[in-house]
Amino acid sequence: MKLTIVGSGDAFGSGGRLQTCYHVAVRGEEFLIDCGATALIGMQQLGLNPDRVSNILISHLHGDHFAGLAWFLLHAHYVSKRTAPLTIVGPVGVAQRFAAAAEALFPNSTQIERRFEMRFLEHAERVPLDIGAVRVTPFEVSHPCGAPPYALRVEGNGKVLTFSGDTKWVDSLLPAANGADLFITECFSFGETGGYHMTWRDIERNIDRLGARRVLLTHMGVDMLANRHQVHDVRVSLAEDGMRIDV
Repeated sequence: MKLTIVGSGDAFGSGGRLQTCYHVAVRGEEFLIDCGATALIGMQQLGLNPDRVSNILISHLHGDHFAGLAWFLLHAHYVSKRTAPLTIVGPVGVAQRFAAAAEALFPNSTQIERRFEMRFLEHAERVPLDIGAVRVTPFEVSHPCGAPPYALRVEGNGKVLTFSGDTKWVDSLLPAANGADLFITECFSFGETGGYHMTWRDIERNIDRLGARRVLLTHMGVDMLANRHQVHDVRVSLAEDGMRIDV
């Protein structure tokens, strides 16, 4: 797997970072994990072709993680004239939430006659889904967003990549991350209570229990960015927009 970080920021663009979006290439296929509102901007900056993305995996239904789908649709129709099918996998109700967001942002945009098939599939708790070159297993976490939020365990080509999604610490992260070659985890703040987000202290306390080979901190807010120099664990790195990683 080859991972490119399109956006590693929180919802507010802290540190000038784009919203959550990860591009993954495996066995000649390309897919996204989450698609924040700035996803197309980041992909254009990095020279990534949206038309090569065959699947988009959505962890939860907050705008900084799925709103980019509205722009993705319009770009595919009006700019690139896409013909290749696109599959979007997300929590229950993802198709309806996409339609509501797209219509609010661009009225009648969901009524355009597409040149490509756009289908929606829904996660089911801990039920593996084979999609393209990977197997995706969702683990429910804790982050209120009007539908179940998930950590996503992605397996392909003998590698395992897990993304926490947005969540406070919950023990369902343990089986999701166990044995992963890379665990991408949100880390909104350093030591203060993060509400429905994790802190570095949460991760530090549980890093041995997670059992991942490498840990990548992302979705960092102002407090975490100000204290990132205090993270010293050799297993841990900090995400930056544009970073490329071999998993």
